[in-house]
Amino acid sequence: MRVLRRWIWLGTLAITATTAWSGVAGAQNTLKAIGFIPKNDPVLAMANAWVNEVNSKLNGKVRINYVGGPEVITRFQQTEALRTGVIDIVFTPSGDYQDQVPASPAFVLSKLSPSEERQTGFYDFMAEEHAKKLNAQYLGRVQISPFYLWTKKDPKTLADLKGLKMRSGVLYDRLMREFGMVPVTINAPEVYTALGSGIVDGFGWPVTGPLKRGWLDTTKYVIDLPFYPASNVVALMNLDKWKALPKETQDALTKLTADFEPTMVKHFNDEQDNEWKAIGSKVTKVKFSDAENKLYLDTAYNVGWKALQDRAPDVVAKLRAMTGN
Repeated sequence: MRVLRRWIWLGTLAITATTAWSGVAGAQNTLKAIGFIPKNDPVLAMANAWVNEVNSKLNGKVRINYVGGPEVITRFQQTEALRTGVIDIVFTPSGDYQDQVPASPAFVLSKLSPSEERQTGFYDFMAEEHAKKLNAQYLGRVQISPFYLWTKKDPKTLADLKGLKMRSGVLYDRLMREFGMVPVTINAPEVYTALGSGIVDGFGWPVTGPLKRGWLDTTKYVIDLPFYPASNVVALMNLDKWKALPKETQDALTKLTADFEPTMVKHFNDEQDNEWKAIGSKVTKVKFSDAENKLYLDTAYNVGWKALQDRAPDVVAKLRAMTGN
């Protein structure tokens, strides 16, 4: 009887230990993710889709728990939380951490598709830069969308932009100043009121968003010269968590993300077409002369590369070659 009880006890202990180990192993492969804006925002629609894809296709290898956005960790603390391992994955604009990774503004200056970037070496270069300088693994892009300038007044020439007060962010500041506009930093929820009260005369933004937010109630013109189509919202993983994954899981996650990016691109291209149809005649698309159109677009990229030259002069030529510039 004692021998039987001993075997039962040993069996129970083994089962308990196995269960405990399984729980630890499962916890190691469960990753918490956050985004720079609320997770239900259209900008992060494909970040959600990517998470679902990972959880479906890599079930048993890795699972991502997308817990929310700035209500979890404020936007400009997220990359530090990623670096230190407080959070495992972030969906963030590269501009939010350009002080840590000086080459990161090249994301928005790229003229290539995400798939092409993987072929030119840009993806590998950025993976190395993020690993060295941010303790992060660059996984890939989760959003693309060109940017536009929207105005309440009809700008018939570039000279008409001078003096306009424009809702801005880091992304647009240099371009706006180059043409004599006055950038004004305003949080997105406050833009509607700022437009209505005359605090600003327009704003910089992609196609998706202004109609639903009511900004087109007062803003009736858009300069139909899109720039920075690559956008700069990327998925990053804490490097220590990445290294803790089995090589097989790393390879599977890399391949899944690369295969997913064309789907992501198609989604946002379709979304843009649908949004223009919804906007319809609510705004008038404007352009300038051929010479000024070229100057406008050239300036958008020139000011970006000049700023990058000041921050990371040793890699600018390499980055230009890898991004189709």
